[in-house]
Amino acid sequence: MPRLFTALEIPAEIGQSLAMLRGGLPGARWIDPENYHITLRFIGDIDDALAHDAALVLDGVSRSAFDVRLDELASFGGRKPRAIIAAATPSRPLLELQAEHERLMQRVGLEPEGRKYTPHVTLARLRDASNRDVADYLAARPYRSAAFRATRFVLYSSRASVGGGPYIVEASYPLRG
Repeated sequence: MPRLFTALEIPAEIGQSLAMLRGGLPGARWIDPENYHITLRFIGDIDDALAHDAALVLDGVSRSAFDVRLDELASFGGRKPRAIIAAATPSRPLLELQAEHERLMQRVGLEPEGRKYTPHVTLARLRDASNRDVADYLAARPYRSAAFRATRFVLYSSRASVGGGPYIVEASYPLRG
């Protein structure tokens, strides 16, 4: 059964700028730059028939290309930080594309996503990282990327593992313009 999700790819030059932020945080397991992405909709472990339906319905998405920017580094997990992320500006085109993916995946029979959507790139997964170390890491690394153009979204597959790839592009879907 494939584990699938839809996402925006991160251009190599933005990935390199993010990779320069790796290190200096005890308990961090850093994601390889070639696996950086902004998830639109996690689909999960599904059978081949449902995977085919999901890929087919995504082919009907017709949206314009848009600019994306990563605004800052942050963490997920509150008092028990579990990830370091680069937060993406939640622009209207990005949120509308994500919402359409959510609707389409529900239409093919998937359960609604339970969490509020927060566009981001995961840079590291944390294990036993202290709040203080995470706060110090974030304070020492202001970050804002150049804007980049999202000209397509992709359907990725991954192996069931402990996060971070490798991810394989199963299909790509162009955005207009």
